[in-house]
Amino acid sequence: MVDPSIASVAPLRPAAVEARGWGWRFASRLGWAVTDASFRIEPGERVLLLGASGAGKSTLLHALAGVLGGDDEGESRGELTIDTLPAARAAGRAGLVLQDPDSQAILARVGDDVAFGAENLGIPREEIWRRVRESLDAVGLDVPLDRSTSQLSGGQKQRLALAGVLAMRPGLILLDEPTANLDPEGVREVRDAVTRVAERTGATLVIVEHRIDVWLPLVERVIVLGERSGSEDDREGSGGVGVIADGAPDDVLGALGPRLAAGGVWVPGIPPRHPAPPVLAPGPAVLEARDLTAGRVKGVPVAGPVSLDVRSGEVLGITGSNGAGKSTLALTLAGLLPAVGGRVEASRALADSAQRDPLKWSSRALLTRIGAVFQEPEHQLLATTVRGELEIGPRSLGLPDDEIARRVDDLLVRLRLDRLADANPYTLSGGEKRRLTVAATLATRPRVIVLDEPTFGQDAVTWAELVAIIAELRDEGTAVVVVTHDPGVLDALHARRFDLRGTA
Repeated sequence: MVDPSIASVAPLRPAAVEARGWGWRFASRLGWAVTDASFRIEPGERVLLLGASGAGKSTLLHALAGVLGGDDEGESRGELTIDTLPAARAAGRAGLVLQDPDSQAILARVGDDVAFGAENLGIPREEIWRRVRESLDAVGLDVPLDRSTSQLSGGQKQRLALAGVLAMRPGLILLDEPTANLDPEGVREVRDAVTRVAERTGATLVIVEHRIDVWLPLVERVIVLGERSGSEDDREGSGGVGVIADGAPDDVLGALGPRLAAGGVWVPGIPPRHPAPPVLAPGPAVLEARDLTAGRVKGVPVAGPVSLDVRSGEVLGITGSNGAGKSTLALTLAGLLPAVGGRVEASRALADSAQRDPLKWSSRALLTRIGAVFQEPEHQLLATTVRGELEIGPRSLGLPDDEIARRVDDLLVRLRLDRLADANPYTLSGGEKRRLTVAATLATRPRVIVLDEPTFGQDAVTWAELVAIIAELRDEGTAVVVVTHDPGVLDALHARRFDLRGTA
């Protein structure tokens, strides 16, 4: 029953969801993202949707939210309904929260941002602002309505997005890896907010998340999407996908735990494999930061001053809370942002010239010296195919075609992208895009690699593969900088930690 003290934040009625042989194929892809999904979710149920990276989980959620696209963007088959209506026509019945906190803050002020969705549904102004205040209260976000959305932490931004969804009074709340980019405190904030919302509103809840421990106490059912062998549609490694398990969490994870873990699901108690520890001691510093203050805007510091060394044959893990300036510091170390104060200096062995400031190197020089993987994969996608994306760097270096082909083919196989070689990068899942941007950086074989959240969106298998590749680079003498909220990555890589908390 809905808590009467805040019944006004509840939907008119929880939504029922049904899929009957539903499938979707992107217009630029041969294989189907999902081919034959069939299930029914009763009103008010709380469901955890699991599956390996690329299993079609986000595709299904986007379809339920009505944002997957029309006939010009792909084709569907079967039926996907909300309260018996086709999901694409059930306007306002579903609300979606995505994994990236920054991408969902649409307007500059908190109150306006929460009101945005309700305004688009044509809700009367007086009712909208009542809903705004009630929704912010429901998610525990106690900030002024005129607070700048850019001043919120990652966890606060996710709660802001959830409040914006609540203000529309949807019967179905969809969460697509809502804690993937958050620090531990942000994860707790979002989990607690979702728990309050679920208990108080009674809305139907569907959560996609790779790391499932945090959500198991909240959900009552697990649905697993997976690849079915022998499908005629499985031409790209993402087809032949449907429901392979459905039931109570203990039943599904208990009976199928080892099989699901082998397929990439993060099953509690079955950790992914870790690489061997480094055999050799770290080499000399290849980058030195001294009294470095980093910022995106000239004269506006967000991190520092800090002093640190980046050493060959070692992984340096940069940690800290959301908003501490980790990504900004990483981009400054990579020679992509000017320092606000202090300096970054390359060793003579790395610079190969008198110019030791990476910011002043040409883009061609950076390709083989310092490679960077941004936090947002879309910010560095340039080509129309996966293979083309991997070829850009080597071609810029003027490598012969046979060498380019060898490098690209090797990376496609190692990062499980080979059957997606001809796909448009923008149609990949979030985890696949991340692996693609990592591979594109590795294709030029730089001597320093800066990775911002390299394992977000990965299933257990691809997480282990990425960690193994990073360990291999470390052991070959590459200097690696990893920005991450995932302590398991740093433990697996025996990384030297640099905590940015308290320096900004």
